[in-house]
Amino acid sequence: MIRLTIIGSGNVAQHLIKAFSASSHVEIVQAFSRKKEALIHLLDSEKIVSDFSALKEADLYIISISDNAISEVSNQLPFENQLVVHTSGTTSIDILNSKNRKGVFYPLQTFSKSKAVDFSVIPICLETENQDDYKILENTAKSISNAVFSISSEQRKALHVAAVFVNNFTNHLYQIGQEICEEHQVPFEVLRPLIQETAEKIKTLDPVDAQTGPAKRHDSVTTDAHLDFITNENQKNIYKILTQSIQNNGKKL
Repeated sequence: MIRLTIIGSGNVAQHLIKAFSASSHVEIVQAFSRKKEALIHLLDSEKIVSDFSALKEADLYIISISDNAISEVSNQLPFENQLVVHTSGTTSIDILNSKNRKGVFYPLQTFSKSKAVDFSVIPICLETENQDDYKILENTAKSISNAVFSISSEQRKALHVAAVFVNNFTNHLYQIGQEICEEHQVPFEVLRPLIQETAEKIKTLDPVDAQTGPAKRHDSVTTDAHLDFITNENQKNIYKILTQSIQNNGKKL
């Protein structure tokens, strides 16, 4: 049984608490939250602390907070030579205070408090400074996920950038599509099967092979017509940039 403490109360922290609470191989010793009420719906109140001095001994401490606060919190921990990890996608392992053993426990997924996730399919990217600590992290990760990877800080940074493109930017394009539909009284529902099929195709095709559309065909008649139709300058600029990027694909720039 791995005894762990989670430090944080945001989206990722809450999803981790839910996942680990359902695991028979992990015991949540405590969770740290500056506002106890943020976690009271997930844990017994006696397990929630708001003072670092109240933290009990555990096998693993997971810091799951905003990136810009990781260093400060790491410095405030009142113990030494314990395994302390963060969950950031873009922050180096080196941000953690060297008084403790360092690691990274990065679940690569988009998290919203109101949307349940299946942790068994979420990739968890791990990094430690030594093999013994890696084994602890690996066992912890495998207690909730079937997709566990050893990923360096530099590789994790690349993954995070890639994730922004395929998730955050793509979702923003959904929003633009919805705005265009609403502006012209077209139900956004009409696009949902297309969105689903686009996501399904890359399960069997590389994205470069799945690409279709007027930019791919160099159909300037259609792309020019689209640009004439779009009145929002921000949308027009995004359309131009993406069209050019698709058409430049494979070229040495």
